[in-house]
Amino acid sequence: MRVVEVITPDNFEQENHFYPKSLNSQLHAMVSHFFNLDHKRIIKRYGHLNPQVDLDRLGNILTSQCKHFFWGGADLFYVTTERGNRKMVVLETNSCPSGQKSMPPRTDADEHRGYRYLIENSFLPALKKRRLPKGSLAVIYDKNYMETSGYAQTIADLTGEKVYLIPHFHNEKQYVTFENGVMILTRDGEQIPIRAAFRYVTQKPWNRLPTTSKTFIFNSTLVCLSGGRNKLLANKAYELFNAEINDSGLKINMPETIKDVNKLEIPLWVNRFGGKAVIKNPYSNAGQGVYTITNEQELEAFMKEDYSYDQFIVQSLIGHYEWSSQTEKGRFFHVGTVPNKKGNIFIADLRMMVYSSPQGFFPCAIYARRARSPLEPQIPEKSWDILGTNLSIKVDENKWDSDTSRLMLMDRKDFNMLGIGTDDLIEAYIQTVLSITAIDKMSQNLINKKGAFRSKLFRSLDNDEALLKEIMV
Repeated sequence: MRVVEVITPDNFEQENHFYPKSLNSQLHAMVSHFFNLDHKRIIKRYGHLNPQVDLDRLGNILTSQCKHFFWGGADLFYVTTERGNRKMVVLETNSCPSGQKSMPPRTDADEHRGYRYLIENSFLPALKKRRLPKGSLAVIYDKNYMETSGYAQTIADLTGEKVYLIPHFHNEKQYVTFENGVMILTRDGEQIPIRAAFRYVTQKPWNRLPTTSKTFIFNSTLVCLSGGRNKLLANKAYELFNAEINDSGLKINMPETIKDVNKLEIPLWVNRFGGKAVIKNPYSNAGQGVYTITNEQELEAFMKEDYSYDQFIVQSLIGHYEWSSQTEKGRFFHVGTVPNKKGNIFIADLRMMVYSSPQGFFPCAIYARRARSPLEPQIPEKSWDILGTNLSIKVDENKWDSDTSRLMLMDRKDFNMLGIGTDDLIEAYIQTVLSITAIDKMSQNLINKKGAFRSKLFRSLDNDEALLKEIMV
């Protein structure tokens, strides 16, 4: 049984919080240069390459601070058209993303690496601006012990306080409850109020954490419902924000998406995309609930299964030029990795993690993941091995493993295989900031003036009874 741990200051050990592969890695010079670019230089460069963009508007977005979505990560594909029009496309945006354990150090003295940047520049400043109940600090988690313990240790080191590291898994012993909006930890018969909690609860967090609370939760489940763990609302948030910034020349790039799709409708929409599409359960993550369809057999297999939610989204599929979806904007296909010695090109995605601070948005960690099998011009029988990049492997309901053999670090070896440069990293960063800003605005819309969750508005945006029954308000 998992138990609550008490983390005390000055006990950070790197081997406990980083993959062995990244422990002695050296950051690629180009990535290091990107991390050292300030907002002014990024805006200048981006404006030079995109003269249609309103640079004042871009500057305002990059230097703004979120109200609810304080740290997140976008998963992006580097794609192109037959005419060579390359772009970074946002697949999804995650609240409470992984990434720190895969990040090489920026300097030799950078012991805590991204853990410190995030806690020092985003989490702690957010605490100072709030009237918090009296109590302790905590990290709550349901996955990724390597990183969550790293965050707990970093918070303890920077504050000089003990930090409670609390397992908070679905269908397991619950150590925390809420009384009058305050998180209460029960440990050894003692009830301990928590004034602020760093959250890495990713699996249906809304069924055991309320949308709002007096205890400051970084990020709240409100963010997950608004798009951080809800792909349906994320897409609506992107569309609303794209409409808002339409006159600025900025835009969130995303696959063509059909929302609010009932299971029976799915074959019709797959056919609309030429028989190639991606079907997503909007509320899953870590690679779960995503189904790539490239042939009739895969569609039939999907339709035979039963699913716990009522709504799906269907997106255009980006694959090889010979078998990508046909969309209104043409056919996009993967740029892929630089060919290896066997001549194989692999699909890879890029995870860009950023945090929001009083000074604006800053990149925190980056890594990439490649697919298991190489990209080929023939339509695959089992497309997931070619298209799926996620490393998480679900062993049991609350047990996970990771296929780190496909992890690509931002070090001197792996980065060169991605075939991207500084301008692509800047584009990925801006796309990530835009997507997080969009979801943060959706979060603001779902809270009324009294700070309560607007259930009726949420229902009108996402009328999925199975989901609505799970939400802890």
